[in-house]
Amino acid sequence: MSSARENTVLKLHQLFNRHQMSLDSQETAFSKMLFATACRHACSLQKLIASFVHKKIPAKYQQAETILLTATAEILFMDSPDYAVINEYVNIAKKHHLTPLSGFINAVLRNIIRQKETLLKNYRQIFFPPSFKEILSLDYTPQTISDIENASCIQPPLNITVKQDSSSWAQTLHGTAIDSQSLALNASGKIETLAGYKDGLWWVQDYAASLAVKQFSNLKNKRVLDLCAAPGGKTAQLISAGAKVTSLDSSRQRLETLAQNMDRLHLEPEKIVCADALCYLSEFQDEPFDAILLDAPCSATGVFRRHPEIVHLKTPEDIKTQATLQYQILQNIPSALKNGGELVYCTCSIAKQEGEQQITRFISEHPQFKIIPLQNSKEPNIITPEGFIRTLPFHFADIGGCDSFFIAKLRKELSDGQ
Repeated sequence: MSSARENTVLKLHQLFNRHQMSLDSQETAFSKMLFATACRHACSLQKLIASFVHKKIPAKYQQAETILLTATAEILFMDSPDYAVINEYVNIAKKHHLTPLSGFINAVLRNIIRQKETLLKNYRQIFFPPSFKEILSLDYTPQTISDIENASCIQPPLNITVKQDSSSWAQTLHGTAIDSQSLALNASGKIETLAGYKDGLWWVQDYAASLAVKQFSNLKNKRVLDLCAAPGGKTAQLISAGAKVTSLDSSRQRLETLAQNMDRLHLEPEKIVCADALCYLSEFQDEPFDAILLDAPCSATGVFRRHPEIVHLKTPEDIKTQATLQYQILQNIPSALKNGGELVYCTCSIAKQEGEQQITRFISEHPQFKIIPLQNSKEPNIITPEGFIRTLPFHFADIGGCDSFFIAKLRKELSDGQ
């Protein structure tokens, strides 16, 4: 097996993106589950497969590694019939011009099936590849990294945000009310078939992500700028709280998704703006907003529970690039926010360079902004010494954990001379 494990996952990611558009809804759901399962177990499975492969796979046939990885994930962790899996992947190998290795793939998978019970009994899941552990080691202790990894090995539940009465919805959807607006569901199948979805009474949103909007003070009739707003979960929260929202995103396609989501939810932003956040702010000359939500462009290294491919694909350079952009956007925030106005900055990144360090630097350079310390009685450990929120996958364990999210709340006060 190749030592470049991330390359195998990258090929799998490319194949998945290439083929999912041609699948029907049932095939797409299965394909997504299989892809996530293969990525979640990739480090362990590649070690396991290597023990069955006793010769080097020629470079021109490296795609065989992706086939073995996906097939082994399906054999060990999905409900597919074993020999149906063998036939399917041997045929896939032939379709991808790997006919010379079809017999080899057949033999490896048959051997894995013969030892399936023993393999599962002795199985130890490794979620993080060494490259991602290096990223984590910049900010977290070995024990914290271990706790993060253990929590991330588990398939997360579905989290939703409801317009009202989470307790009632918990009964209807057989879920658990987390707070007055959020639920955790162990739902499977099509989300669209669940009660209340088509009526626009709730939307999918990880609980950690939902915390950002909840940090604002009273939003009733306040003008709020939602930067990088698509696909619209936080816009929906803001409107539901009574805000007059300008939703901005640079992607027209993502804004179309936002508009569709708002139509389903029967919510309407005051404005939808397709623009680059940095350009919009740097040229801003309108009346400043009462509040700004900056869900900043980031490395997305905090959402690996639901997107396990991330731990194999993201690099320190990705974090550095996004941190630079975040800094530039933050530098242009002051002119768009009223004196006394609130800024909530958040990222779905686990890297402190995109969170704690970013805001600490911003505050040091903009003394007119003050940190408003945050609180959380349900999980006090998510509050940092500075008063920020930093969630990690092992937080909120009673509801199945959460994504890694950073949230800071700042207030713009009168500067000297104003």
